Amino acid sequence: MGTKKIKVLVVDDSLSVRETLKKILLSDPMIEAVETAEDGIDALNKVAQNLPDVITLDVEMPRMDGITFLGRLMTTHPVPVVMCSSVTAAGCATTLRALEYGALDIIKKPQVGTRQFLEEAKMRICDAVRAASMAKVHLLPRNRHAEPCYSADAVIGKAIHKPDLQNAGKVIVVGASTGGPEALRVFLGRLPQDAPGVVVVQHMPEGFTSSFATQLDGLCRMAVREARNGDTVSRGTILIAPGNYHLLLKSRGAGFYVELKDGQLVNRHKPSVDVLFRSSARYAGANAVGVILTGMGDDGARGLKEMREAGAVTLAQDEASCVVYGMPKEALHLGGVDAVVPLCSMASEVMQAVRMNR
Repeated sequence: MGTKKIKVLVVDDSLSVRETLKKILLSDPMIEAVETAEDGIDALNKVAQNLPDVITLDVEMPRMDGITFLGRLMTTHPVPVVMCSSVTAAGCATTLRALEYGALDIIKKPQVGTRQFLEEAKMRICDAVRAASMAKVHLLPRNRHAEPCYSADAVIGKAIHKPDLQNAGKVIVVGASTGGPEALRVFLGRLPQDAPGVVVVQHMPEGFTSSFATQLDGLCRMAVREARNGDTVSRGTILIAPGNYHLLLKSRGAGFYVELKDGQLVNRHKPSVDVLFRSSARYAGANAVGVILTGMGDDGARGLKEMREAGAVTLAQDEASCVVYGMPKEALHLGGVDAVVPLCSMASEVMQAVRMNR
């Protein structure tokens, strides 16, 4: 069928684990070659010589541990990585930290009976490697570090009841992360000039969002600018959340405005999509249309579900058009999505939703 075969690098300081993993992986017809490395330094040298399709990675190793290796790898030569971890409390905590640095999956390392355990886990190991080989991975920022993870509750409480806004107009709220700038150019550029007001959270650092809004303003039929505290959400205007501030949608009379708020990182982001979506559920209810676009992680997934429960129409970008199918996938998994939509059709679907009465 012409399917590309997979090259794997197994990184582990245990010879028995390396050899057993190699034997198991080579038993899969989709895997054509398995090389091994005994620690992070050895692995970096072998990656430089021959870039593998997938790496299985131990956490605790001499000379260079798995986290240090992963950090260097993902900031220079990103490769899909599956962690091979112990089940101790310390091992689990460290492995979960590895997921923050770009690792895609975890397979369990045995405490005893290594060879027997890995033979029994053959299906899980091969499945994890095959899945990782199809993943899209990206360069990790060099200054990336783990931060405490807060939920939207740190910024705004959950709505107690649905808002009564029968006379208010519609509002469109959008969340995006990795791959979002290009997705927003396509989606927002296709909205008509007189579309309802749009509020956008794109994960982007402080100082870049203003330039991004200016760039979009030259591409879109609607007016686009970086949001300021107290700005009215008006027809024909798109407001982009400024970096390093959460953006909340609030109601005033028969319309809406935005509030900028400092605070903790939510889902490791500020601005956070969950904060915007939760505020929309609380203050706009069925008057909102929610859109979640390409992005790593799950920011926005819970908030989109709250929007749907409050009566909003909720749309998610489809996997085929996503750069990273993370946020839309999590929203769909939680039951927060009314429809999955290709990026090229998102603008027309949103305008159709605007005309709907739920």
